[in-house]
Amino acid sequence: MPELNFTKMHGLGNDFVLIDSRKEKLDGLDLGQLAQNICARHFGVGADGLLIVWPSAKAHYRMQIINPDGSEPEMCGNGIRCFAKYVYETDQLKEEVISVETLAGIMLPAVILGPDKQVLGVEVDMGKPKDEGKVKLAGHEFHKISMGNPHAVAFVDDLSGIDLYELGPKIENDQHFPNRTNVEFVKVLNEKEIEVLVWERGAGETLACGTGACASVVAASLAGKIKRRGLVHLPGGKLEIEWGEDDRVLMRGPAQKVFEGKSQFNA
Repeated sequence: MPELNFTKMHGLGNDFVLIDSRKEKLDGLDLGQLAQNICARHFGVGADGLLIVWPSAKAHYRMQIINPDGSEPEMCGNGIRCFAKYVYETDQLKEEVISVETLAGIMLPAVILGPDKQVLGVEVDMGKPKDEGKVKLAGHEFHKISMGNPHAVAFVDDLSGIDLYELGPKIENDQHFPNRTNVEFVKVLNEKEIEVLVWERGAGETLACGTGACASVVAASLAGKIKRRGLVHLPGGKLEIEWGEDDRVLMRGPAQKVFEGKSQFNA
């Protein structure tokens, strides 16, 4: 079994195990199996996903994301904030804007620094959303929004009435979403704030989802329920989302390092 050094991080409770391929030997490993083992809550470190730092020929870095079920999503909003904090601090970068290659394209997270240069948070240009129409499923109307990865967003009056463990898998795997989908249930609080519950594709219920928060604000704005800038309340905390007049979505939020470790995992 390989012995790997890792860093545990989270963004609003959406937690990740990060491995730096520049320091660890990953050649020949089944990374999907590694993610399943390392993300297991009771038999591994426990996480909503595995982040891997790779060199890139197109950007400063490449971020690979692997879900707890071994699948690979295109993008992860909370994950990229953790990724940016890690590389900025580890590599002692001078520039505050970092280019990161992902399956959803090149992302440009910018670290937000405190007086002593510590990373207080990260702002990410999440790119342009795509409105892919609506579909009625399980008694709800879902807005199909792509943030580089797929989202199904439904508006409800009472989030406490949502059985996420019943509806989440049902919508995630519905035939209308050939690559499966992330699912968000949204309660509009006022024209500047929404509350969101998340079921993530390949991960299940999570405390936060960055791309989901972006998709929810875009869907709510398109529906005329909020302005183009909103505060998103998630179970793990708050994200600021702004859908600019240039059609690009900005996400601002925290990233935290929890601990570093070393262990052995079957892969």
